Amino acid sequence: MAKIQFSKGLDEVVIPEVRLTRSRTGDSGTATFIFTNPKILDQGSTEDITGMYLSDEEGEIVTREVKAKFVNGKPEALEALYVMKSAQEWERFMRFMERYAEENDLGLSKAEK
Repeated sequence: MAKIQFSKGLDEVVIPEVRLTRSRTGDSGTATFIFTNPKILDQGSTEDITGMYLSDEEGEIVTREVKAKFVNGKPEALEALYVMKSAQEWERFMRFMERYAEENDLGLSKAEK
């Protein structure tokens, strides 16, 4: 089962918007996750957030690049950045996203140029 967590053991139920970029050569890329009003923020503290953990049957992908967006002094969204530095990391990430998308009825749309 593919899942996303910000704190170990707490599955995030809010489905993120995910933006992907990839280098022309294909050996690097970034994934930006934007979670609007994620469940973890209902806990009342952003201190529980230790990173973003993408887990599935292959294992875990981890990034510590997680930022909270505040509106009127209250956290409203989380933005996480995952940087892939090799074609292997890109392929592993895409396998996770395929599983996550299938389990959450998500689709892929290409950006307009």
